[in-house]
Amino acid sequence: MQSSFSLSYWRDVILTALAPAIWGSTYIVTTQFLPPDRPFTAALIRVLPAGVLLLLFTRRLPASRDIGRLIILSALNIGVFQALLFVAAYRLPGGLAAVLGAIQPLLVMLLAWGVEHRAPARITLWAALAGVVGMALLLLSPQTVFEPVGIVAALLGATCMATGVWLTRRWKMDLPVMALTGWQLILGGILLLPAAWLIDAPLPTLTLPQWAAYAYLSLAGAFVAYGLWFRGIGRLPSVAVASLGLLSPITAVLLGWLVLSQVMSGTAFVGLVIVLISVLLVQRTSLRGN
Repeated sequence: MQSSFSLSYWRDVILTALAPAIWGSTYIVTTQFLPPDRPFTAALIRVLPAGVLLLLFTRRLPASRDIGRLIILSALNIGVFQALLFVAAYRLPGGLAAVLGAIQPLLVMLLAWGVEHRAPARITLWAALAGVVGMALLLLSPQTVFEPVGIVAALLGATCMATGVWLTRRWKMDLPVMALTGWQLILGGILLLPAAWLIDAPLPTLTLPQWAAYAYLSLAGAFVAYGLWFRGIGRLPSVAVASLGLLSPITAVLLGWLVLSQVMSGTAFVGLVIVLISVLLVQRTSLRGN
């Protein structure tokens, strides 16, 4: 029985991990293929079409008592987070834009500790801290350029996502995963509309690679990734889910190394190993705590 539970748990971990791995490709897609300086438009195109497709497929309405909470989650998980994500992606190197998300597991632990009065296991806390250190080794170097707006956007985005993960787990809603995902994408897209309309410049005539990039961001980065992410939130502990977010910067760095021939030092490889070990430790500790 325990073996069956372990297999089910690790299957959920692997499926959930696919979401941040896909999100890690956002940075290279944004900088290499999208029209420049249109972060809110990119966020809008990513989430709104995917939300429409999901709602056409599920056709489920939320309960009236859940609407307020659904709007809050849509802002945290989608609208505000995606806007800040693309602001950071346009202004920072892909790796640095993602590294600041390493604080997510710590923020989730602080929320559980401060609000629910549940102190994290010591090994989980140390593993999360090791993940932050590993991210620093992996991505920070004397040549790193710190752009203040991008850094603030990345930090606020990580805070939004951590809070959204914790609240999604805490607020059990009477909606299937796909319907919950669709409604959040729709409402998050509606929140992005004013910023995309008023702040971003109009889109130019798009080339075929740009159309393909937007389609990838929407179908893979929202339709598939958010469905897997919210499924994982419903099945795994919040800290376990948040720690998987560290796979996003790892993906960003590896893609930069493989596709753009960016340099990875020996220190960076050490950081990568530390991050992977920290993620595995958090998952193992979370499994034993279930």
